[in-house]
Amino acid sequence: MLRISRHSPTPSRRTPPRTLAAAAALLCLAFTCAALPHPGAAAAEPRTADDTQSTAPRTPQVPAGVTAGVAVFDRQTGTFTEQLNASATFRSASVVILLLALDFLWNRSPAGIPDADRARLDAMLRSSQDSAANHYWSTYGGPAIADRMLTRLGLVDTAPPPAGYEGYWGYTAISARDTVKIYRHILETAPGDVRDFIMQRLRQSTRCASDSFDQHFGIAAAFNRPWAVKQGWSAFSAKGTCGPGSGTSTRTQAGSAAPATGAAGVDLSRPALHTTGTVGTGDRSIVAILTLHPDGTSYGKAYTDLGRLTRSLKVPGGTAPTGTWYGTWGSDVAVRNDPALGDNLLTRLPAGVEVLVGCQKKGQAVSVPPYTNDWWAYLPQYGGYVTNIYISHPDNQLPDVPLCPEQR
Repeated sequence: MLRISRHSPTPSRRTPPRTLAAAAALLCLAFTCAALPHPGAAAAEPRTADDTQSTAPRTPQVPAGVTAGVAVFDRQTGTFTEQLNASATFRSASVVILLLALDFLWNRSPAGIPDADRARLDAMLRSSQDSAANHYWSTYGGPAIADRMLTRLGLVDTAPPPAGYEGYWGYTAISARDTVKIYRHILETAPGDVRDFIMQRLRQSTRCASDSFDQHFGIAAAFNRPWAVKQGWSAFSAKGTCGPGSGTSTRTQAGSAAPATGAAGVDLSRPALHTTGTVGTGDRSIVAILTLHPDGTSYGKAYTDLGRLTRSLKVPGGTAPTGTWYGTWGSDVAVRNDPALGDNLLTRLPAGVEVLVGCQKKGQAVSVPPYTNDWWAYLPQYGGYVTNIYISHPDNQLPDVPLCPEQR
């Protein structure tokens, strides 16, 4: 039986709802509102992306409670600009998909592969589709894929899943320095058509993964394009919030519960969130950030912590997007095409996630008793608006965010 390794059986923990949450739930029914408030809308200090990039110490800033392995390699100078626990091993989650694709294409030209494989590889590389990864893992030898690729690429920390969990491709062990080697092989050693096939799909990474998780965290949020990413996540809630039809998709891990650790002490239970890829013109920098978070950490909290870590790094060729970072509160907060309620839902935010606000404008007044607000924040990375009620700041109008152009 194939076992999907994206999520562990560890449930996420939620703060008990309060009266405000009940009131907002009624509001949602009345106005088709997509936001279910979370108690405690504490104000958060905003941080501009430019300030974060320029004032952060030139060492990785790891948030409290997070375990991280970091490597940033500047291909222009041939040197590492950042290394922190670069040889430490983590379970790979979906980052192992890079090895699955390389193994399948090792003696094949992308031009000659069947249409079914082209479609599977496209979904696996762009949208982290588990069923496609299951297909390649089961069809081409499972753990033998990891063994073949570590030999072919000269990987030193990579190892297949532990005995008894051979079907869990996401339990493959990997390190930040090995991840850099994988990308260097793709960019510098692999045949040109294989390089172009893989990198084109990583550049086309979809915001919503196939399991409705928002995968544009880390590199994809911290830097302007051009970038290419392959992300990984494991042991979070089985409910994704990404996309207009989100909230109905569930994904659970099949089979028996995972052990606490695998081979060489690799942690297989704590929530894992990884961002890997390239940044800058000509794929100048290779970035690998592998992280573990305390048990019970929500996806939004891990997403935020990984973002702050990524923005603290020196990444040659990377440019930070313009705007101000703010925390949010509430569950299933809606991002909408227009600053109004209605049939205009783009996606829903991970609960409590930090977002980049580009500008703000007045729109439809929204009431979540005791709050009423007609200001809306524009999120350039989502291409849509959220009501300022769910931005973690006490003022209706954010004091350091400009008006959107038509209201200036």
